[in-house]
Amino acid sequence: MDTTIKIDSKTRDQLAALAEARGTTMRALIEDFAASSLTPHQLRDRAERTRAFLESEFGHRLSDEDNSTLRARMSEAHAAHRDSLRSAGVSDAA
Repeated sequence: MDTTIKIDSKTRDQLAALAEARGTTMRALIEDFAASSLTPHQLRDRAERTRAFLESEFGHRLSDEDNSTLRARMSEAHAAHRDSLRSAGVSDAA
């Protein structure tokens, strides 16, 4: 079943440009986004499963300091990615 999502024209135009640049449709672009994005609950669940795996398979338990360091590195990587998008002239949608 199809549905309509109401967005402003600027966002629609950005999605259309992204879809065209990727050789796909806006529908496929949005479907890919939904399929590859995780909710906060899913992220917490994945993090817990990862912690359990590291501990059971490698005997390594992440400390709060490890978690903070990894979060900081991810934030830095995300910021660098956003900067590269801006440098390439791509609007930051996140």
